[in-house]
Amino acid sequence: MRIVWLILGFISLALGGLGVVLPLLPATPFIILAAFFFAKSSPAMHDWLLQSRMFGKAIRDWRDRRAISRKGKIAALIAMALTLVLSVALDTDIKIIAIQALALCGAATFILTRNTA
Repeated sequence: MRIVWLILGFISLALGGLGVVLPLLPATPFIILAAFFFAKSSPAMHDWLLQSRMFGKAIRDWRDRRAISRKGKIAALIAMALTLVLSVALDTDIKIIAIQALALCGAATFILTRNTA
């Protein structure tokens, strides 16, 4: 099972890396997920993520207090709003926009109800 956790960790890390350069793909949730997988498979990779300047604090905040930084919350909410605005601007089918809005409201509710770091 250790190899499965390790593979999932690297996949999550890759998705998080993509999220750093792609504006609508969130990086931090994938990095936190990678830390979870690496904690089960590779103490060295887990420690490396915890020491990361870019993601270490977010991982520790989530692990210790299930908290998201105020800056992270704001960035996530802005990205969600821009996604919806873009869908409307591109004249996306109203059913798709409704599904998107419902999913984004659920995600926003989750984010806003977490502790603030």
